[in-house]
Amino acid sequence: MKAFQLRDMTFPELLHRKRELEEEHFNLRMQRGISQINNPKKLGEIDREIARINTIIREHNLGIRTLKTEGVAE
Repeated sequence: MKAFQLRDMTFPELLHRKRELEEEHFNLRMQRGISQINNPKKLGEIDREIARINTIIREHNLGIRTLKTEGVAE
């Protein structure tokens, strides 16, 4: 997912997406450990998306960018 798509998400949605990615990353690491991983590049893609989410959350916390809140139409 691109950064601009992530910035359109609300704060709770970002946290949920991050949690999903962390679970997927864990499962892929387990598959890699038993040599059953189909797409090893997927690990790097997930790492980058988690980093993007962390950056957007950090920007929000520092006040650089504000994230949408749920239920508010812009």
